[in-house]
Amino acid sequence: MDDAPAGPRRRLTKPERHAQLVAVARDLIRDAGTDELTLGRLAERAGVTKPLVYDHFGDRAGLLAELYREFEERQRATLAVALDGAEPRLTTVAELVAGAYVDCCLAEGRELADVVAALAGSPTLTALRHEAEDAYLVMCRDALEPLAGPVDAAGLHALTGAGDALARAALAGRITPGRARAALARVVVAVATEEPAPTHPTDPAEATA
Repeated sequence: MDDAPAGPRRRLTKPERHAQLVAVARDLIRDAGTDELTLGRLAERAGVTKPLVYDHFGDRAGLLAELYREFEERQRATLAVALDGAEPRLTTVAELVAGAYVDCCLAEGRELADVVAALAGSPTLTALRHEAEDAYLVMCRDALEPLAGPVDAAGLHALTGAGDALARAALAGRITPGRARAALARVVVAVATEEPAPTHPTDPAEATA
């Protein structure tokens, strides 16, 4: 008995095609690194035309920026899922925040580091990182303040700095993921329970001038 003829392939919508191209780009980086990532190679591997890829990303920097943006969105989504229905205890929330951050970084492996390195010095990346970090820290603050009171805005930035350093150490095999999560959880608790630093309208040096 002959197989029934396959129906026509459904044409992807623009958002679906965009998601497909981003996924293929991630595969290319995983296989060959960012040095080999070009819009032409992406088109070839995805089985589409070059103009279509250029229409989605504009240029290589636009593609890399989109890969970074996708990671940051996934990181915030991971944190939201982790905090959903969490026990209202500071240590519990700190462990969830730390675990979500470290695990998301580890899931990206070296790909995220390659993308960041490829965009080094780019004003686009700088703006993206500031925007993404601010959005992530707002989520952390909203989760911590009901349990610990006002959280120092400056101290919050220690979370991402420590999280990045610990994730890199875990990726390199210098520490275990469990130790990275535990260390970051301690940083989260310390930041949440630290007295907010007083604000000064002027620099101390100016005040004594």
